[in-house]
Amino acid sequence: MFDDIQHRLSDALGRFKVRGKLTEANMQEGLRAVRTALLEADVNYEVVQRFMKRVTEKAAGQELIKSVRPDQQIVKIVHDELIELMGEGDPHIRFEKAGPTVIMLCGLQGSGKTTTCGKLARRLIGLGRKPLMVAADLQRPAAIEQLLVLGRQLDVPVHAEDPAAADPVEVCRKGVLEAEKLGRDTVILDTAGRLHVDDELMGQLKKIEKKVRPHQVYFVCDALTGQDAVASAGAFNEALELDGVIMTKLDGDARGGAALSVRQVTGVPVKFVGMGEKLERLDPFDPERIVGQMLGMGDIVGLVEAAKDAVDEDEARRQQERMARGKFDLDDFRKQIVTMKKMGSVKDLMGKIPGMNQMGAMLEGVDADAEVKRIQGIIDSMTPDERRDPHSIDIGRRRRIASGAGCEPQDVSGLVKQFDAMAAMVKGMSQMSMMDRVRMLSGLGKAGAFNPGAILKTTKQSTGKRLTPKEREKQKKLREKEARRIQKELREKRKGGPNP
Repeated sequence: MFDDIQHRLSDALGRFKVRGKLTEANMQEGLRAVRTALLEADVNYEVVQRFMKRVTEKAAGQELIKSVRPDQQIVKIVHDELIELMGEGDPHIRFEKAGPTVIMLCGLQGSGKTTTCGKLARRLIGLGRKPLMVAADLQRPAAIEQLLVLGRQLDVPVHAEDPAAADPVEVCRKGVLEAEKLGRDTVILDTAGRLHVDDELMGQLKKIEKKVRPHQVYFVCDALTGQDAVASAGAFNEALELDGVIMTKLDGDARGGAALSVRQVTGVPVKFVGMGEKLERLDPFDPERIVGQMLGMGDIVGLVEAAKDAVDEDEARRQQERMARGKFDLDDFRKQIVTMKKMGSVKDLMGKIPGMNQMGAMLEGVDADAEVKRIQGIIDSMTPDERRDPHSIDIGRRRRIASGAGCEPQDVSGLVKQFDAMAAMVKGMSQMSMMDRVRMLSGLGKAGAFNPGAILKTTKQSTGKRLTPKEREKQKKLREKEARRIQKELREKRKGGPNP
């Protein structure tokens, strides 16, 4: 997520490594690079101009704070202004005291309205509400069936009619009446979209708004379409007076232009962001966390939340006790892979760990999630005894395991060798606090010594090339050396000793 803007801003902010007072003269080149980075990320031109004016005014002439480098001060200014640019997060939904609260979703075709309808219904259930969904999109043939499927998954009633004989305004009106009859307190209207803004679409939505009088109108915005999405949001806001925006497909947005522009262009707050296809992935919009990822600072809060949902506490406690005794085998590793897969994609998790965003280049050309699945397949092809004692795997066993996993025997050998280095690191980390572990991973990531793709790179990549035994041994030694250095540094820091 936000890979493009992250790399561009990192390069731009790296130009601020100057000494003494920050002046307009020594900031000119760096600010030009920041401006270019934002424009290339598809941020609205006028928004960029206003943003750069505020940053320049705050940064020019600012005195150097003791012990804080000038480039760090600029990062702080840019960080704060980006948060200001996106506005405060506002996930609050105002519910009516009498009768059902009616929420209308609108947007262009393909923006993810119907999926968002299901996600919003699931979120409302979590708030103790009793939603009903209305299939008012009579333009897209599969929209009604899709909403009915989502309704069955969520056990939420759906009001739907024959699209050939129905009128969308009447469908919405009857849907509200049905909600009243069934005692449902919230109605979500899934309206039709078009490939572009047109008079027919707006006319239909205005009729629904006039006849049904929804209490909240949300524009569903596809983040991947960048400025097109922002322009559409502005057009819908002029016609309907939006109450909020829901951004979809944010997990696939490399540029970030829509996320940075939509609030400034429309004046409407972003309520929620959709991340992936799963119904539980509708998150409150949090500008601070999004900016942190754009600037490569990670998202520890998001990482902890993902872990909270995925980790079994009893199993985690047993794992911790085993590691404290120096026990860590391939069976433990497999359990951690399963947990990690529940938390999200490898790329998504790396983006949440501070400093680990720099590791993306090392995984270039590798389908990390597919390779993690293949590693799990190799471990699954082992016997319980082989998982407990990987060194018992001889040539014959390697061939049998490779045959069962659909890979080459050398892939099995590479996994075992890399696991040795990982087991040593995990054993050292077991004595650390959670924050010390994050600091260690961040430090290793910045140094290029900790490579989550090291195991992946022992398998055949898309280029068909392999690491040579010499290269693998070099990687292993580098990781072990850097792990020892950072562990020593953390121990000395806790003792109050020198911190080189």
